Amino acid sequence: METWPRLLRSLRLGVVVLVCWPLWTWAQADAAAPQPVGEVLFSRGVGFAQSPGQTPRTLGAGLPLWEGDRLSTASGGSAVFRLSDGTRMSLRPQSELVLDTVRFRQQAEDNSLTLGLLRGGFRAITGLISKGSERAARVNTPTATLGIRGTDFDARICAGDCASDSGTLASGQPASPPRTVQPQASAKVVQVEGVFSATAPAQAPRRLVQGSSVYPGEWLETGPQAQAVLAFRDQSRISLGAGTRFEVRDFAFDAEQPAEGRFLVALLKGTVRVLTGLIAKAQPRNVSFKTPTATIGIRGTGIDLSCESADCRFFTWLGAMTVTPDGQTAVQVLEAGQGLLVTPTGMSPINELPLPGLERPDLVPVDLKALFASTAVDESTQGVYVFVRDGHIELTTPQGERVHLGRGEVGLADNSGRALRPLLLPSFIERDRTPSPSSNSPLLGSVLEAAGLRTETQCRR
Repeated sequence: METWPRLLRSLRLGVVVLVCWPLWTWAQADAAAPQPVGEVLFSRGVGFAQSPGQTPRTLGAGLPLWEGDRLSTASGGSAVFRLSDGTRMSLRPQSELVLDTVRFRQQAEDNSLTLGLLRGGFRAITGLISKGSERAARVNTPTATLGIRGTDFDARICAGDCASDSGTLASGQPASPPRTVQPQASAKVVQVEGVFSATAPAQAPRRLVQGSSVYPGEWLETGPQAQAVLAFRDQSRISLGAGTRFEVRDFAFDAEQPAEGRFLVALLKGTVRVLTGLIAKAQPRNVSFKTPTATIGIRGTGIDLSCESADCRFFTWLGAMTVTPDGQTAVQVLEAGQGLLVTPTGMSPINELPLPGLERPDLVPVDLKALFASTAVDESTQGVYVFVRDGHIELTTPQGERVHLGRGEVGLADNSGRALRPLLLPSFIERDRTPSPSSNSPLLGSVLEAAGLRTETQCRR
């Protein structure tokens, strides 16, 4: 009699297994299936997304995007889309962009983003992938590679169409002359070892790498085993040792009027070696170093500064400097080979200031032309143009020429293999009506444009 209950229990177990097996199999298959890497947020006009070997899909809000998709827009078409790491992009009319690689997982070390711009252009605000590693995100084009360092930028391939756009984007209004690109960076990083970061007021720290820009008002900090060298636009150079905190309080420089420049910095802790530049030579009183115990004046010189807690040591290896201890009016003048220790309780002379392993900045090779120089470029020049609204782009040609671009800078990789900084902001960039990828109402902007109500002075963000 006990055989039947045992048999019924076995049958019920078999049914459960048969029912659950396909459910488990489907769950496993679903977990292993490829996942979308983004989605379209907005589209206008004709545009398509096409996976390799598949039928084109019409661009429209909510359309999922897959790794390998080729996105294309026709004349008058545009699209805004978001990728899985938070990157947002606006694809302008008559453009083709390939999502070659989009690999993103939270906290993963192998995240990567590789895009291929085949024609046309886009605007982008990059997401977490580019912030995680300095080499994780790039855009490949026919004439250059764009290394992305966490940024907001425009990129466009000009193949004879950009010059004509410059004359048509003004919507019938008189076209204003192109404006000169005004450098915003005080300095650029020419060497770095270890962790080096900059922090602006009310912003999170950003990692600095070779070529990164430094701006007025930023605090710079090196890690315990780090070193860095900065080159300033007035030809000043500063080496920062490990565990240093340094502030660029104010910097302004016009090569035509160096005496009107300002160079005001502060050393809170750590070590720096300084070679002053054109501002100090033209007007020494406009250059000042503040430390926890004294204010340093410069007379066209090379100096070393080292501060530990409230004790600071100063040493001159070229020219002369003045030291004014806090709370005093008496000025100590240090000539080459002289030094001074200043503490809260007093001061005493020193004959040397050993800084092993920290190279004098005048011995570091620096190509100031490559870092800061601009070139007059005709807007009909063909190639890849990049305009950096914020962040850092490394523009490299197949011939090995390279420029690093910071906030407000324009770069061009022309078809001959040159990497340049155009002196003027091209009209086809300044007046481009492509919607901002951060816009909450790209449709409204499109309607205003179609009605002829959008002007060159309207806010684009």
